[in-house]
Amino acid sequence: MFFLLSKLLDVVLLPAVWLLALLLAALVALQPRRQRQWLVAATVLALLCTNNALVNEALLAWEKPPVPLAALPAHADAAVLLTGITSVDKSPHDRVYLNAGADRLTNALWLYRAGRVRRIIVSGGSGALQQKAHTEAADLTALLRLAGVPNADIIQEDSSRNTRENALFTKRLLAGYPGTDTLILVTSAFHQRRALGCFRKVGLQPISFPAGFRSSDRKGTPDYWLVPNAGALENLNVLIHEISGWLTYKALGYL
Repeated sequence: MFFLLSKLLDVVLLPAVWLLALLLAALVALQPRRQRQWLVAATVLALLCTNNALVNEALLAWEKPPVPLAALPAHADAAVLLTGITSVDKSPHDRVYLNAGADRLTNALWLYRAGRVRRIIVSGGSGALQQKAHTEAADLTALLRLAGVPNADIIQEDSSRNTRENALFTKRLLAGYPGTDTLILVTSAFHQRRALGCFRKVGLQPISFPAGFRSSDRKGTPDYWLVPNAGALENLNVLIHEISGWLTYKALGYL
């Protein structure tokens, strides 16, 4: 039930849905004055949601900042790589389709190649409502093996459907790998707050290593502040989804 409700909440909170609702209200309004009010509200919402500077400031405030490699332990036991960056429903199913946030994969691989971690734990089944031909963990495991990571150094957890289950199932999995104590958690910067909270709640204490940043450095150019940007709307969708997820998890005691 929680899984289905979370999917419904994702749709309800989309700014594009709000905009469509305002336009529909203007369309069915009987009074011209009321119609103008709805149109003005839709225009203001569109300008705010596509303002790159405003959305980027919100992202900078929410995302966990980058962590220098020098700040990490010299030799951690494992990197925990959270999925959510592949399209498991895209056919043909003879390859892996990466989405935004693929830095999660490249950063985990970087840590392994740099000798900072001994193993990579890939955690994630599929967040889809219907069962898929393969899991996201299987996809990323295939890419890691193609990149030369030995199968013995990859631990795959492919049953979890959300961040809470990532934490629960990873802890359960680690019971079979004694001595795997120092963990580095690799997930998108906007997702680190919720992921860290879930892992700490189940008794794990991973080190945060954000990747896949949606924010950018601030700029002083007019286009950054004034020109509407469709990418800003997409980033705002992601941010609202994540904040609502964090609040929901907090209310349910998952953090």
